[in-house]
Amino acid sequence: MLPITSLTAAIATLGLIVLSLIVSMGRGKAGVNHGDGGNASLLLRIRAQGNFIEYVPIGLIVIGLCEMAGISATWLWASSLLLLLGRLSHAVGVLSGSLPPRAAGMLMTYASLLIGTGLLLADYFA
Repeated sequence: MLPITSLTAAIATLGLIVLSLIVSMGRGKAGVNHGDGGNASLLLRIRAQGNFIEYVPIGLIVIGLCEMAGISATWLWASSLLLLLGRLSHAVGVLSGSLPPRAAGMLMTYASLLIGTGLLLADYFA
């Protein structure tokens, strides 16, 4: 069992469900079954969900591999928190049209991925 990865995955899954519901409600409100129907608000909802889906899986894989390699829990928690907070901040920024939380979210996500990658490479070459 990988407890840190498991908890991170569970929280990320809840985040995906929330973002998916936001897209579904936007589709209902706009009367659009597929795509964005040219609706700018729906497009933002779709992109917030899509961007989440683009980054979270590789983040979870990297965290899981680090956990399997026996990397320090402190580093794993740091990477997990950066990933989750980064994805939350980015989604808030996209949905609100505000650049600062969106940019901060991307930086946190990149930091999470770089930390994990650095730890994996350091372990591999040790």
